[in-house]
Amino acid sequence: MPHVTVWKREDGSDRPIYQVGGKSFVFFRTARPDAFDPATGERYDDVIVFWVESQDEKLALVADELNPFFTTPHFDGHPSVLVRGSRIGELTKQELTEVIQDAWLSRASNRRARTWLEEHRLPH
Repeated sequence: MPHVTVWKREDGSDRPIYQVGGKSFVFFRTARPDAFDPATGERYDDVIVFWVESQDEKLALVADELNPFFTTPHFDGHPSVLVRGSRIGELTKQELTEVIQDAWLSRASNRRARTWLEEHRLPH
């Protein structure tokens, strides 16, 4: 995707933040108390956050039991979905491409999004 910058965390961890126009659209979280294994209580340390266009899109992604997306109360009202890195292989390359493109489009400026959609002959 064009105009993407990758920010490294100040703590030196290997958890990049992908941004467009200074706005994050995909990032790799550190282990947090809101995302954990219900059987062991162990915090997930491989959670990836993807921005989404709308609450409706978020609800559709997390409601579909065939995909690995989820959310937590910490992200209530936030336009994003979560997925464990260990489950990313459950998505096809096309599905993952679309999730990343949609995340980028949800955070890019209107001009950048419109230009990218026109160049790829996609409806906007």
